[in-house]
Amino acid sequence: MNKETSILVVEDENIVALSIKNKLIRLGYSVPSTASSGEDAITKADLFYPDLVLMDIMLRGDMDGIEAANEIRIKFDIPVIFLTAYTDDRTLERAKVAEPYGYISKPFKEQDLKSNIEIALHKHGKELRLK
Repeated sequence: MNKETSILVVEDENIVALSIKNKLIRLGYSVPSTASSGEDAITKADLFYPDLVLMDIMLRGDMDGIEAANEIRIKFDIPVIFLTAYTDDRTLERAKVAEPYGYISKPFKEQDLKSNIEIALHKHGKELRLK
């Protein structure tokens, strides 16, 4: 595992964001920032250029996580994993449009988080090498 891997956490509930941040740090990742809205996520993706974004779907503000993930993919080519309590078919269909690298339902196990992150980073790295 690369100790330098940085992950932006996008979660509108501060206590949940802090919990996810602490889990990621325990797993050996760095978390340069957290964001609580879609707009904030895009700004921080541009500012910190993380290796990966963990994105909740329901966020504060006018832009949800799906819209923000799509913008981040198009503008910065940063892989996004959705981390959400919403697993209904309609949300899942909408989420596919953003071409996420994973979809983890809350509550989640730390090991599931790690394996999804590692697979997403590996897949994105391979795609970059092919470009």
